[in-house]
Amino acid sequence: MTASNRRAGSALEVLSVFLKLGLTSFGGPVAHIGYFRREFVERRRWLNDETFTDLVGLCQFLPGPASSQAGFSIGLLRAGWLGGIAAWCGFTLPSIALLIGFASLAPSLSGPVGSGLIHGLKLVAVAVVSQAVWDMARRLCPDHRRASIALVTIGILAVLTTVYAQLIVILMGAVLGIALCRTTTSGSVAATHEHAQEFRVSRVAGAIALVLFCLLLFGLPALMTIDSTHAIRVFDAFYRSGALVFGGGHVVLPLLQQETVATGWVSSNDFLAGYGAAQAVPGPLFTFAAFLGWIMTGTQGHAWGASLATAGIFLPGLLLVLAALPYWQTLRSRPSMAAMLSGVNAAVVGLLATALYSPVWTSAVRTELDFAIAAIGFFLLTRWKVPPLVVVAVCALAGIAEAVLH
Repeated sequence: MTASNRRAGSALEVLSVFLKLGLTSFGGPVAHIGYFRREFVERRRWLNDETFTDLVGLCQFLPGPASSQAGFSIGLLRAGWLGGIAAWCGFTLPSIALLIGFASLAPSLSGPVGSGLIHGLKLVAVAVVSQAVWDMARRLCPDHRRASIALVTIGILAVLTTVYAQLIVILMGAVLGIALCRTTTSGSVAATHEHAQEFRVSRVAGAIALVLFCLLLFGLPALMTIDSTHAIRVFDAFYRSGALVFGGGHVVLPLLQQETVATGWVSSNDFLAGYGAAQAVPGPLFTFAAFLGWIMTGTQGHAWGASLATAGIFLPGLLLVLAALPYWQTLRSRPSMAAMLSGVNAAVVGLLATALYSPVWTSAVRTELDFAIAAIGFFLLTRWKVPPLVVVAVCALAGIAEAVLH
């Protein structure tokens, strides 16, 4: 039985299921996909395995938070547009609430315990981003060609100072991927046209979503030449970050750092502490934007800043998945698209490796003991496969102990 033949559900049903996942889904986007498959394919049978695999392939192909895009699409399949919105709210709002709570408490964290906790969370960021670079390099740069693209990206970012450096290297990765990676890709994951039709997103709706995506991406910078209010600049910064993130949640780190720390909206210490705290909450890592929007200077009200940042960073990924669903089967069968994505992913590895050094490493590792704590966290994640929440607790307690003893 195909997913299109299963009974339709209600938005309330979708909300309840995704709320449970939003409260319990620790471990990042790869783990989230595993939770989704167990819940919606094996347990509830809302869609079949082939449709689920096809959907995950689409969300991995597009910029944006893959787990949030997949969840939105499953809700859309189950209960229409209200189901998609309910799925996004249920999966995302719990971690937004937790990170806003941390942002509210952060200014009151003073003394050795408070400063040690903040420093311990910064060391969590070192361990987590190191793991992301390690895993992504092995998966996305398995041959000399893609490894070379990653190394060229690191070299370019070392000398470029423009705010458009990230966009430049992503475009470079796409061009080099088309030129060099055609023989290393096989046309993406196989699937049939039937599976794409199950989501029932019309081509008109897809075209509207794509037009809206492009209007916001290119229209917001043009609008700022006429009206450069802080709210428009904040929404544009987070929207651009969400629109250019290939490769998963951790890759948003350098983009957000460029848009918030480099502009003076958020301090480097607060940025890394919030990123460390984001590892301790369930749900998508993109909710880190809510923390940044809450503590950001210049915004009229904490809640307004958090709302702008959250809407800005999630909206482009949702628009793109709506735009792509009617055309995915045709696009993914073209070798040039698979080659381009290979090059972009390799460039993303170099982008994240550069961010690992600055601001993550340079801001957190100050002593040999800091290095030891970060290294322990890294090996707990990569070798012992300890859950990220446990690593957060270990590094936070170690940071507090270090501060108290000294």
